[in-house]
Amino acid sequence: MNDVFEHSARKMHDKGMSDVAIAQFRHAYNVWTDAKENTWIREADVEPLQGVPSFHDVYETIDHDKAVQAFAKTAFLKLNGGLGTSMGLQCAKSLLPVRRHKAKQMRFIDIIIGQVLTARTRLDVPLPLTFMNSFRTSADTMKVLKHQRKFKQTEIPLEIIQHQEPKIDVATGEPVSWPANPGLEWCPPGHGDLFSTLWESGLLDVLHEHGFEYLFISNSDNLGARPSRTLAQYFENTGAPFMVEVANRTYADRKGGHIVRDHATGRLILREMSQVHPDDKSCAQDIHKHPYFNTNNIWVRIDALRDMLAEHDGVLPLPVIINNKTVDPTDPDSTKVVQLETAMGAAVGLFDGAICVQVDRMRFLPVKTTNDLFIMRSDRFHLTDSYEMEDGNYIFPNVDLDPRYYKNIEDFNEHFPYNVPSLAAANSVTIKGDWTFGRDVIMFADAKLDDREEPSYVPNGEYVGPMGIEPDDWV
Repeated sequence: MNDVFEHSARKMHDKGMSDVAIAQFRHAYNVWTDAKENTWIREADVEPLQGVPSFHDVYETIDHDKAVQAFAKTAFLKLNGGLGTSMGLQCAKSLLPVRRHKAKQMRFIDIIIGQVLTARTRLDVPLPLTFMNSFRTSADTMKVLKHQRKFKQTEIPLEIIQHQEPKIDVATGEPVSWPANPGLEWCPPGHGDLFSTLWESGLLDVLHEHGFEYLFISNSDNLGARPSRTLAQYFENTGAPFMVEVANRTYADRKGGHIVRDHATGRLILREMSQVHPDDKSCAQDIHKHPYFNTNNIWVRIDALRDMLAEHDGVLPLPVIINNKTVDPTDPDSTKVVQLETAMGAAVGLFDGAICVQVDRMRFLPVKTTNDLFIMRSDRFHLTDSYEMEDGNYIFPNVDLDPRYYKNIEDFNEHFPYNVPSLAAANSVTIKGDWTFGRDVIMFADAKLDDREEPSYVPNGEYVGPMGIEPDDWV
């Protein structure tokens, strides 16, 4: 199979991929071919994570004036390689409008920059911001940054570019060929690629030379992951090389990645649900046994990461996630392929002394689907002047929008031409069928609209509840 891999190496080289990128893919490929049956993280081999200190406990113990000093040594990195294809986007998801603020349409990237500028101004810290873009998101993202008049940054790079790798034909182990759309022959290697990209880009060296000691990393679609001087000071106080923010799991989070402790090494490890053996699913999804999930907000000491990457020539030995798909995701009959990925949070298992801190939901507000966007654009949120997405309790209604009419962002916007309905009084929202909404619609209790099997309309100012559009004579 090593000879077969050379075909992938040659394809990557011809595409302009570096030796580091090829070495990283070789590691993943070897795991797939040599240990297909041994990638499980079995329940019997780990113990649950318990008793993680909370943000509130931490807040009471630190010197907040001193915290600014730790914050001044912190850099900010956003993972920004995704196109948002699950919502039909063909640009970086961070360029998607989230909501209006003072009559201006605010995208993810506008809010992120607002959070950074607020911290720089109020606390007088440099807080450099770098995006890890993909070859698909770089041009659009950099164009936006250049037009941000208040955002200036010259000494620290604004972007690093993540790698790409070939999808592998399951039947042959060869890089898949798909002449109908050659772009589909390639895929991202997961956000674990961050580390080799950091190594190759030299960003860690630049940050170190400018006096930065800590790097805070999060996803660009998580607007809750704001820079925090409290967590910066706590991280400094602990002396830990690596810290993962975790949050309390609910039933809705049962299928997400969670941190456990490895019996053999005593180290923390990230267990994604794809790494759970079928016999262990019920235990892994037990939110009482495993009470925390990984938010993918990560703090790392720059010197510790530099040393770790140097030890491994830029390619960390991260666990490999094997995703079985088809080369064309929209065609289940197209060639079966495997996509080999690594997770950024899995690096927690490489560092002795790595820790977790439990944070509130206000630091985990991801938008993966239009169901999430529906809540984000609603009156459940208020975008403050400091660019915080603020809500009363951060416990949101379950939302189920008919994917036939709302999954694609263009269809979603067309069905909510004015704005999404009020959700302040809603426990859940279920919309089946083709419904377009007028102005000032209010949803309450377990709001539900059934499929009428024809295009339907909710008039201005109507109330939608468990019985559908309901009379308002009870108001």
